[in-house]
Amino acid sequence: MKTLKLAYGIIGLIFVIGLGACASLPDNTGRTESQAYDDTRETTSLGRAIEDGAQGGAGNSGFYMLGNGLDAFVARAELARVAERSIDTQYYMIHNDVVGSLFINELYKAAGRGVRVRLLVDDIDQGGRDVGAAIIDMHPNIEVRIFNPFGRNAGRGFQFLTGFGKQTRRAHNKSFTVDNQATILGGRNIGNEYFNADPELAFLDLDVLSVGPVAGEVSSSFDLYWNHALSYPISTLVEEQPTEAQAAQRKQEFDAFVAQQSESEYMQHLHNSDLSKKLAKHDVKYSWGIGTVVADDPEKLTQDTDSKEYHLSEQLRPYLERVESELIIFSPYFVPGKQGVAFLKTLRDRGVRVRILTNSLSSTDVSAVHAGYSKYRKAMLRIGVELYELNKDLSEEEREAMKKGGIGDSRASLHAKAFVLDRKQLFIGSLNLDARSVIQNTEIGVVFESAEIAASSSDRFNQKIDQVAFRLELQRDDQGNEKIAWHGLVDGKQQTLYVDPYTSFWRRFGVGFMRMLPIESQI
Repeated sequence: MKTLKLAYGIIGLIFVIGLGACASLPDNTGRTESQAYDDTRETTSLGRAIEDGAQGGAGNSGFYMLGNGLDAFVARAELARVAERSIDTQYYMIHNDVVGSLFINELYKAAGRGVRVRLLVDDIDQGGRDVGAAIIDMHPNIEVRIFNPFGRNAGRGFQFLTGFGKQTRRAHNKSFTVDNQATILGGRNIGNEYFNADPELAFLDLDVLSVGPVAGEVSSSFDLYWNHALSYPISTLVEEQPTEAQAAQRKQEFDAFVAQQSESEYMQHLHNSDLSKKLAKHDVKYSWGIGTVVADDPEKLTQDTDSKEYHLSEQLRPYLERVESELIIFSPYFVPGKQGVAFLKTLRDRGVRVRILTNSLSSTDVSAVHAGYSKYRKAMLRIGVELYELNKDLSEEEREAMKKGGIGDSRASLHAKAFVLDRKQLFIGSLNLDARSVIQNTEIGVVFESAEIAASSSDRFNQKIDQVAFRLELQRDDQGNEKIAWHGLVDGKQQTLYVDPYTSFWRRFGVGFMRMLPIESQI
């Protein structure tokens, strides 16, 4: 009987692999190339306004922080409304929810005015949504492409298993660029849970709006992805092109849904907020300084993971190596590895104060990542790194909603990806500090000089961190055994805990088991 079961198991595995092997993609050599418009500085009102307001030299860019979720929505919507020539936007995920629909609607309206819209989305969240994407693509001024697509003739789950190292590597990039003059970079995907507002937890997600040369650098990166062989026009992927009647019916349903959101918090903020009015009048007060876009080459997804010449992290390393006094890191997923701990030790040995905010076990939506991170907590505390974990009890319902890409609580989980360097520079982008972001996926971000913004970010961290996070401390008992203590507010009172806050024995047991698995390169 055991032999028979084993035989059935082997047959089943071969069947699964066979199904995955059947996955195929259509020919993509016929896709047309296009580039960002490079003549928009003087031919668009946005370009002229930016040139008139520029400060500090021709090489400087302007920066405006978008910590508030509603402001981050408004910035994208209002920029789409002032667009005259082009919108180029790339996202890891665009959810089929209120924010996702309002976002697509603004692209439709811009295209209706004659604006060229290029929409590039990774295929991670596109299952079953080809028809909708193809209908958007039917607009004469909108083109939709899907990056690194799954074959449409086999199940995605099977392809994850059989396409390990290909389908498990994704384009995590997030950018929104208008007229090649203004761009938004940061950690937000397009979905409700990324755009909620919470003034007490303002750094839980973070974008930056930039104008000037940085926008051109983002456009160059976008063009590399848009014209890459892994970028498939949706028209080549959809199994059957929707008819005009089908498209009209779906568009009517879409318009009705958007109309129902006219009194939503998002649209109210778009109509009434100061930021919306300032963007419409090109009257935003930017902080001006040198900025440099750091971005993975799309070729990274086709190369061996040890081909570091394609890695964004190599572009970012010199900035981190030059830190002299203070480094603050915000990273939802933080798995430094032995090399990362060694690097942090070199900073500490030079007297650099290093503070890190990441998710706690109770606030993370990926326990496997926390398992990888927790292996290094004691090592980081030993060398004097100051560790903070988000003080949030994330319910199972919230966790499941986040995993499914549904509506979540903006207070539930840290999602910002940022560094503050010496109170002078900042990095903001899509990069998590784990092996998946650094080695497996592609990312984008910007390093920029702004003592005003950097100092303000450091001060805000100092003022808020004890209210929103647990501070970790390494303690020794009488026998010299090490244990971690969590210091933070519980029900409004300062407490010290000696296990991961708000977690059950079984949750901690599961993470402990995962720590023993050889999965660090995939998390």
